[in-house]
Amino acid sequence: MTTRHALVLFDLDGTLIDSAPDLAGAANAMRVARGMPALPVSALRPMVGAGARGMVRLAFGVHPGEADYDALRTEFLDRYERASLVHTALFEHVHPVLEKLDARRRPWGIVTNKAERFTHRIVEGLGLSQRAAVVVCGDTTPHSKPHPAPLLEAARRAGADAADCVYVGDDARDIEAGRAAGMATLAAAWGYLGQGEPIEAWGADAVLAEPAALLHWLGVA
Repeated sequence: MTTRHALVLFDLDGTLIDSAPDLAGAANAMRVARGMPALPVSALRPMVGAGARGMVRLAFGVHPGEADYDALRTEFLDRYERASLVHTALFEHVHPVLEKLDARRRPWGIVTNKAERFTHRIVEGLGLSQRAAVVVCGDTTPHSKPHPAPLLEAARRAGADAADCVYVGDDARDIEAGRAAGMATLAAAWGYLGQGEPIEAWGADAVLAEPAALLHWLGVA
């Protein structure tokens, strides 16, 4: 194993796992309970990267600071916690990538803005907890992405220098956080991507069209 890019760090939602169906399910359950029609998962999918804030905004048109927002957010998170592993799974083409990294003894980890109360249950449920070298969540440090603190903490826990890490994510905040941490950054074009600037404008070191492209970028294909 070369020293350069000795540790591969992944964002979770939209990069390693497709959690959109369960997140959309929580939002739609709330809508149906209020006599509103369910929204297509495809409509809610781009907002996954924005977390509860984005889902509540799209499902109900309510923003942080407005009346009912806190109650809606709490209900959304509670519903999601109870049903976060119904349809959530690794992206199909991520499986062989992780298997190759494991076979080559290339350590990898997870850095997500998802809170620990959700992340650890999902990571364990998908059989990743024993494989990941490190898991850092949105509330593991005092800051969340795009602040570099979570990425730096992941490198510290894994015993790696930040300069020897690469971070893979599907949101502009991932790339911003990775650059601020002094890591190489790769944009995952198969992810949710949000509704901001196009992926090519994020400033990543490379845009990966598919998960397997990571192996080629690392030189371990």
